[in-house]
Amino acid sequence: MAEYAPYALTVGAVWLGWQILLQPVVQRAPPEIAVRVAPGSPLVLRRAAEAEFAAGYESDDLRRLGNAASLARDALARAPFNVRALRVIGLTEARAGRELEADEILTLAGNWSLRDDPTHAWLVEYRLRRGDYASAFAHADTLVRRREDIRPSVFRLFTAAATQDAARALPEVARLVDARPPWRQSYLDSLYANVEGLQVAANLAVLLQRGDAPLTNQELTQLYMHLLDKGQIEALRTVRARLNRPPAAAVANGGFGDAAAPEPFQWRLAQEAGAVVEIVPDEVRPADPALRIDYDGYSTVRFAEQLLFLAPGRYRLTAEARAEAGQPGERMVWSLTCSPGDLRVLSVPAVARSATVWSPISEEFTVPAACPGQWLRLESRGDDRRSPTVAWIDRVAIARPGAP
Repeated sequence: MAEYAPYALTVGAVWLGWQILLQPVVQRAPPEIAVRVAPGSPLVLRRAAEAEFAAGYESDDLRRLGNAASLARDALARAPFNVRALRVIGLTEARAGRELEADEILTLAGNWSLRDDPTHAWLVEYRLRRGDYASAFAHADTLVRRREDIRPSVFRLFTAAATQDAARALPEVARLVDARPPWRQSYLDSLYANVEGLQVAANLAVLLQRGDAPLTNQELTQLYMHLLDKGQIEALRTVRARLNRPPAAAVANGGFGDAAAPEPFQWRLAQEAGAVVEIVPDEVRPADPALRIDYDGYSTVRFAEQLLFLAPGRYRLTAEARAEAGQPGERMVWSLTCSPGDLRVLSVPAVARSATVWSPISEEFTVPAACPGQWLRLESRGDDRRSPTVAWIDRVAIARPGAP
């Protein structure tokens, strides 16, 4: 037997070399060539099945579709968990009009692999046609978690369904977004391109508020600001009221110690040349943060602003202020202006004259009927020369006259 050992080793080496040479052919050669070289390889059979299906699908050639199904079944017989071969079988069943059988086969393929995009794409389309939004969107979620390039088309699908069949589709979209998928922010961004998307975003915010992952302050600020920028004042009012974020109050964070309210219902502070505006502990009462404004007395600056929704009627603005340097009573004013529009219904000095200690200010005003929103602003009253001015502002409130 020993004399046969060299021959056996030679045969083994030749066979091994052939297998090494065969692998590139199996994996990369055109399927019609590979299937001649390795007709029993499940990889070759699967590749041939896919090629036949693609050709038959494009030309509607039933013979080639039949070839694809036969090749795929041969591949599956040799490799029982070949997802792509199973997918070809399912797609040929669907092409032959046997959609129930195709659904069963492709559902199995989808369960075997979350990475087989054609399978999940077919399942999305099929389940949507049947009105099964929960299942369709679950498969769509599988796709967009992996592939950023198809997110725009899937996002349009979500939004169209949520617009046309809001009662059934929107809760399913909310369920996906509530799970905080990696595409959550991208989808929210996609909604702000037009008024239709904004309507979906507003309704989605209400549904998410009841779930485990309501909109963060940053996300809510984004929604509010897009509604505002597109002139959707009434929609903004409605969403804020339904979310109760921030809670109903004339002025949010009037004491400058609570940053929880989202913009535009939170103070938006100036970042402009000519002024440094910041919320810092007060030197006189350190436990009480306040607004400090260091102003050159010349530039035109909107130091701070926030949006209000006051009903028509009579109100009183109150605040406390003190001067640290200069004459802020001549350089800084509180104003209230209608939005939309530019009707000003209040203008009053922000600091009482010569108020070097904390001193109150108070002024009454009337909100007219045609004034759905209002901007409360602390702004400059510049002079023709620089006059360094420093002031502190705190405890800003608006209430009906006679209210505590």
